[in-house]
Amino acid sequence: MTSHPGRARTLLTGAAAGALAATGVRLVRRAVTVVRTGAGHPLSHRVLDAASALLQPKYPPAAMSTYLNGFHCYADDRGRQVEASHFCVHLRHDLHQCVIFDRNAADARLIGIEYIVSAERFAALPAEEKPLWHSHHHEVRSGVLVAPGVPDLAEKAYFRDLVTTYGKTFHTWQYDRDDFPYGVPALMMAMTGDGQLDEDLLAARDRRLGVSTAHKRAGRADIPEPHVSPEADGGPVRGAGAPGVR
Repeated sequence: MTSHPGRARTLLTGAAAGALAATGVRLVRRAVTVVRTGAGHPLSHRVLDAASALLQPKYPPAAMSTYLNGFHCYADDRGRQVEASHFCVHLRHDLHQCVIFDRNAADARLIGIEYIVSAERFAALPAEEKPLWHSHHHEVRSGVLVAPGVPDLAEKAYFRDLVTTYGKTFHTWQYDRDDFPYGVPALMMAMTGDGQLDEDLLAARDRRLGVSTAHKRAGRADIPEPHVSPEADGGPVRGAGAPGVR
């Protein structure tokens, strides 16, 4: 089959026009979001924010392609539990890094950070470091950790890899208690078994995001239970001697 030069040019022109239109729509949406978020701020700040949204490349946040929603508990008070929306980038083959917000919204509060490493990287950590890291096996297999909007098949493939990993998390804003980021960062942990997570928190999350933890759990039943290091999750005695862990 031979191609028609005129038709090819038309297709290319149409594709370029479509790309430009899509870019324009994204820029307008971004500007509108910035304007809404900045309502009530000084005019000079709003102008700078709008210009920055349109003109500045922001490579680190643009690279954070994965959005995960789950729950953390305070290492020194496991009964205090909060929802956490993670935005992550796979920085190296054995290292993810995430920024954590209280929700997925333009005016969400930045509440912390999490580093995620492979089991092999965790095994090589110094002994005194390991109690600061939590395992992800229960979060994944229980269905509590979700990737909202991602089809179950793709989500499950991602979590097959994540189930063996370990995370180190600090929250800089204890938003369950204060409406301001007071104090020093708090070491956080994850739930490691059934019956630990507040069922009301979980049900509220499921309703709001339109997900079913029970459905996720059933679909992940064939993800193998990994070996979990006894040195993680606070250590053999909940991290005696580890900062911020009891």
